Amino acid sequence: MRLGQTTRFLMVAGALAIAPVAGLAETLRDTLRSAYQHSGLLDQNRALLRAADEDVAQAVATLRPVVRWVAQAQVRHNLDGSVNGFGDSTSRTASASVSAEWLLYDFGRTDLRVNALKETVLATRAQLVGIEQNVLLSAAAAFFSYRRAVDSESLRRNNVDLIQEQLRAARDRFEVGEVTRTDVALAEARLASARSLLAQASGARVQAAAEFQRAVGREPGRLRAPSGLPRLPRTVDAAVAQARRNHPDLISIQHQINAAELGIQQAELARMPTVSLNSSATLNNSTSGIIGQVGVTASGQIYSGGAIDSQVRQAVARRDATRAGLHTTRHIVDQTVKNAFVALSVARASIDAGDRQIRASTVAFRGVREEASLGARTTLDVLDAEQELLDARTARISAGIDEQFAAYQILAATGQMTATALDLGVKTYDPAEYYNLVSQAPRASSAQGQALDRVLQSISGN
Repeated sequence: MRLGQTTRFLMVAGALAIAPVAGLAETLRDTLRSAYQHSGLLDQNRALLRAADEDVAQAVATLRPVVRWVAQAQVRHNLDGSVNGFGDSTSRTASASVSAEWLLYDFGRTDLRVNALKETVLATRAQLVGIEQNVLLSAAAAFFSYRRAVDSESLRRNNVDLIQEQLRAARDRFEVGEVTRTDVALAEARLASARSLLAQASGARVQAAAEFQRAVGREPGRLRAPSGLPRLPRTVDAAVAQARRNHPDLISIQHQINAAELGIQQAELARMPTVSLNSSATLNNSTSGIIGQVGVTASGQIYSGGAIDSQVRQAVARRDATRAGLHTTRHIVDQTVKNAFVALSVARASIDAGDRQIRASTVAFRGVREEASLGARTTLDVLDAEQELLDARTARISAGIDEQFAAYQILAATGQMTATALDLGVKTYDPAEYYNLVSQAPRASSAQGQALDRVLQSISGN
């Protein structure tokens, strides 16, 4: 067996274990930026948030007068029978009317509806933050998975090269009678196995590339390992406390509870009457002027067959269900934080153990190789020692990647996996901009409506 080939394998494997893709172009930050800018899922949920904003605008509009117009034209043709034959007459009428209706007072029911919808908007904003976290965490997972696949394929390829050298050495030693045909067959079998594993690693890399393209929106470039870990909470308890304050799922449910509480009050006020101002003006060709009228209408229910009471109970039940969801979600968030910290601890322990295993396996491999050259070891011993070293380096690479990904899982669990918190340097979506423009239900021809058109054009890219 040639010493130069073995030394090259050790150098390449060692470099992969310590800095797998140092000097390559694309960073994790680049990947996350691309995922944020090209995510269709984010675009979809931003549109859903804008739809929720419009619910507020429509509720506000119900507090304003509603003006309607009606224009009508009619031709009437009468056929009259008589002794002398038939006669006919034709009459034509036309009219136009304008009516207005304005809700004057409903005991605050509409105001409660507006406030409930505002809480729904805030809940939807928090859900959008959750979607953003999922998009970025998915992109990080794809980044690290592809790095793992590339590094594993590189190790497997170098392993094939090394075993080929060992096979050539075994055949040379067989020719001079130093080993038996069995040693050559063992090396051939190990080479076939190594090639099979290389094919699997190549397939895994292709699959990881496809997953990267799905998560990020483009094919992966050459990936560079992060230079360090992001800043994390010092303890699990501190992370749990941060998650309870900042996790978007918890924030969303809290706003949903507020909306449900307001929904109960709305249901209870359904028993109260409403007061409206009504006016109309009518002009037709059969009168000499305009007929106008103004009135105030008060209406309410005397008996609803128990429907209002049922609606109140239903609103209470929905509020209780949402509260129970908050309790469940809090436990899930706590568990997610703790699981992420466990994964980080396991990865760090694996790194430490893997470094020791690599050092010991390297010494063992070199010793077995030298002993084999003296006839004290068989080819199988060399192959086994080389395989143990390969396994140790593969595990060490995976542990290093697991540590990095676990750190970002902690960020997501504590609500910090966002473009702003990660300082990605991208133009972020401002949900308040659209809401502030539509919350007062502007007309399209107003200055605010024209500003809204410009915002929508900017969002759509037109």
